[in-house]
Amino acid sequence: MGSLNKVMLIGNVGQDPDVRYSTSGKPVARFSLATNERWTSRGSNEPQEHTEWHNIVSFGSLAERVKEYVTKGRQVFVEGRLRANSWTDVNGIKHTRTEIHARDIQFLGSRRDAGTAPEVDKQAKGDEDTIDLGVNDDFSVSDLGPAVEMDDLSLTPD
Repeated sequence: MGSLNKVMLIGNVGQDPDVRYSTSGKPVARFSLATNERWTSRGSNEPQEHTEWHNIVSFGSLAERVKEYVTKGRQVFVEGRLRANSWTDVNGIKHTRTEIHARDIQFLGSRRDAGTAPEVDKQAKGDEDTIDLGVNDDFSVSDLGPAVEMDDLSLTPD
């Protein structure tokens, strides 16, 4: 059986993207994305909230569009793959960082929230806009592996 590594997030950009260039000259854009979970505590009926921060990375032409259009506070949809990167710093301490390597990024939210929205594949839906920044160059549908239907999954222990 194949495998699937796919992440879909909707959240708010934490800071303007940091864009650097690889040794081969390809742009790499990084930014943080906040997703929020809200619930009410059973015992106290107090509203609770947890914010999860995600490290988003894009490459090539998608990174160029991220650099041009993604800004702090903007609500975006990100679809990509989960990657864990490990390295050892100059002091010999090992670090691991989990990132989402973006395949597709779209703006969400109202026109009022967008400020000056770019005219890139804009699909207006009433007061809502979806602006598709495009698909990452180095991603192929074959990377996803075969599709798995929920009915094919066994949820009971053997």
